[in-house]
Amino acid sequence: MLNRFADKVVIVTGAGSVGSGWGNGRAAAVQFAREGAMVYGADRNLAAMEETAALIAEAGGQFVPVECDVTDSASVRGMIEGCHTRFGRIDVLVNNVGGSAPGGPVEMPEEVWDAQVDFNLKSVFLTCKYALPVMEAQGHGAIVNLASTSGIRWTGAAQVAYAACKAGIIQFSRVVAVQYAPKGIRVNTVVPGQMHTPMVEVRLAKQRAGGDAEALIQQRIARIPLGFAGDGRDTANAVLFLASDEARFITGTELVVDGGMSVRCG
Repeated sequence: MLNRFADKVVIVTGAGSVGSGWGNGRAAAVQFAREGAMVYGADRNLAAMEETAALIAEAGGQFVPVECDVTDSASVRGMIEGCHTRFGRIDVLVNNVGGSAPGGPVEMPEEVWDAQVDFNLKSVFLTCKYALPVMEAQGHGAIVNLASTSGIRWTGAAQVAYAACKAGIIQFSRVVAVQYAPKGIRVNTVVPGQMHTPMVEVRLAKQRAGGDAEALIQQRIARIPLGFAGDGRDTANAVLFLASDEARFITGTELVVDGGMSVRCG
């Protein structure tokens, strides 16, 4: 077992999951804890982190679950301050929260657009707004933001707000990476493809396949050149690499984790 994050303090937003299994946030929190990190897990639903906490406890790791609405400035500020007060520093921030809503600009209600922007993009802005001063004061830090292949390609469904936000996360990360590089802070983006996470059964199957999760899974796998769907652990492995000292000379870039889907033609 690697021990790349021994005694490091790591914030993971969306550290719970909408169902049992390896969501991106749960997998990242567990992997960081297994590698020695003190993980501060944030989620708007504390109960969603119970399985995460159990897996980390089983591995002998350290996990502090906190309730946080990452679309609310006061809630985010309190979460960041709580972590800093408890541990005295923040070494890594992982922005994992996100979710899609169907529709293009005509059929999507304006309030859904606004909610999507808050959930997927404003959340990243807010956590960085309050975490960056802590990292600057300590002279180091690593931020990993999660985007999506929907932010770089058409991925099979009209979800215009989600796609726009995930594209925005990529450019947001690039700009902040250049601004904060002289301060010892690295900022990168992981771009997951069509992963098999609990969200597929719980949410996406209802939106896109009339509740037929298996049909949706097969549709998604058909787009992937490697012929199988990754899960949250594959996303987490990329996150941990970019957050680690192994990636000390990497900032302002994207690591695509999609089984080759985004480079396939047709």
